[in-house]
Amino acid sequence: MCGPFKGCQGILRLLEIIFSALSFIIVIFRGRMVSPWGVWCEFVWFFCIAVPLVLTVVEAKKWHILLAVFLPDWTDLTCGLTTVCAVMITSATVIFAAVFVCLSCFVNILCFLISLVATVFFLIDGVMQKKMFPSGYLTSLRGGLRTTEAFITCIILTAAGDHFVNGEWSFRPLWMICSIIVFAVCLLVTVVIIVLHLLKLLQCLLSFKLSVMELVFNIVTVLLYLLAVILWSVFGYKRKMYNPYICQKCSFVDMNIVNIGAIVNIVFYIVDLVLSFRSL
Repeated sequence: MCGPFKGCQGILRLLEIIFSALSFIIVIFRGRMVSPWGVWCEFVWFFCIAVPLVLTVVEAKKWHILLAVFLPDWTDLTCGLTTVCAVMITSATVIFAAVFVCLSCFVNILCFLISLVATVFFLIDGVMQKKMFPSGYLTSLRGGLRTTEAFITCIILTAAGDHFVNGEWSFRPLWMICSIIVFAVCLLVTVVIIVLHLLKLLQCLLSFKLSVMELVFNIVTVLLYLLAVILWSVFGYKRKMYNPYICQKCSFVDMNIVNIGAIVNIVFYIVDLVLSFRSL
């Protein structure tokens, strides 16, 4: 294999790009996605095309040497992003199979199989990079917790969006919308914290103690998540007064996903809170 796609890792990245692109192209030609779950799958496949492509180009052009001023550990970044891609495309493959695949849907079955192959390549790539034992934020326990929290919040927001898209337009309780806003704001701050950990120079310029900021954020987030779960449950499960779904069998699926995901995230934020106390 010539060009930038040489060596075992280069070949893996090329295969990741090819199969992610095929999944994305098949879905695009299949028709416009209306379901938020379908939009999530499309975003994941595009993300999984962009990440290995950008990493390959940066390494081929030796730009990562110049980025060392901002990103002290390039190996940690590549390993972390590859792991994130592996988790995301696994979720997209499972979700696409659960929501869109049926025995008579040949195109969807083909898309699922191709996405499954891409998932295997990302998992292999992630395991191989992890064996190199990179030391950095994304591959540490704290970084893993943050990326997991962000990922679960994305699933929560997708499920919440699907709940409102499939429901009656009259069923839009204000407090359920407030719950979604809480999840979205916490996701934004979580991503900002991850970026601040990666960009050490930015921390120096802003001159603040990130550990204190994380401690305060974790306390506030746990409280807000608890409030959001209560509001979502109280106003969402009022089925005697409202009938938010056309499909009676799947009426509570998205709501349950939001609740379960939020509870799992509360646990992760509590663990992160304990680690924040220990790091002070």
